[in-house]
Amino acid sequence: MPSVVRAFAPSKVNLALSVGAPGADGMHPISSWMVTTRFGDDLTVKRLAPGTPSRYAIEWHEDALRKTEIDWRISKDLAVRAHLALEQRLQRELPVQVRLQKRIPVGGGLGGGSSNAAAMLRALDALFDLRLRVGFLEHLAEPLGSDVPFLVQGGSAIVEGLGERLAPSAEHRTHLVLVFPDAQCPTGAVYRAFDGLRAEARVDADRVRGLAAVGATAGEGASAPFNDLAEAACLVAPRLAEVRAAVESHARQPVHVSGSGSTLFLVCDSAVHADVLADSIGVRLGLPAVSTVTARPPVEEVDGEPRVVEPMDGDDD
Repeated sequence: MPSVVRAFAPSKVNLALSVGAPGADGMHPISSWMVTTRFGDDLTVKRLAPGTPSRYAIEWHEDALRKTEIDWRISKDLAVRAHLALEQRLQRELPVQVRLQKRIPVGGGLGGGSSNAAAMLRALDALFDLRLRVGFLEHLAEPLGSDVPFLVQGGSAIVEGLGERLAPSAEHRTHLVLVFPDAQCPTGAVYRAFDGLRAEARVDADRVRGLAAVGATAGEGASAPFNDLAEAACLVAPRLAEVRAAVESHARQPVHVSGSGSTLFLVCDSAVHADVLADSIGVRLGLPAVSTVTARPPVEEVDGEPRVVEPMDGDDD
């Protein structure tokens, strides 16, 4: 078996997000066009000898643009919880040494923790040669968070229900600039604000699927992405609204909110456009910004070599 696996945990962006009123369980149904990008975290997982306790290190990558205190308990980290969930499901120990180097801001609406969990599942599958099917991993991921099943494979998909219904969608190459305001948008607070604004909200799945079919492009298409939570996020964090207005004035194009915030994004027509715009936002506005592009997560690196990918379709659980 391999001894070390390196996996990439990509950020996700909601290019479209429609949210419905909460059900009897208090949960909000959604329909969202989600994509993964080339901006994300690095995960290194080393196999340990049987019987050795697993150990974990979580730190900011040296080139992270928005660093905050890593103040949560290891047992609460989603990547750690994914590891423990897989051990419990397989009823066997999978002793590992883990190093997670984060670039995705905490609480940024980019699915950082969820992507870390999904990357952990992929890494363990490769490290211990488990040969688990995608359907198995997606099912295992559901209790960890609504974004985790999508992030097991990433790419481009329509995500519905509470995150458990996934349908692959056309993969349009979309250049983006991600902007990281110094604003706090707690997910629970954003959804409560949304309920106050739109008590009778209904999911508009047709609008989401329609945008996913044609893609979000620069020019007129740059205004096409939408997010039902954007207004609520700006209400919860007035600073987010201020930064959004400043970036729109500077870029002279629409600025969108990803997920429940606080990350903002702009659609660009090329890598050069995205690079120049990200640099100018950083220099002129003093805001952390990065250019990226939509993409599937790269194949895991196993003992220094790209993983040989075998068919993993099927819905085994």
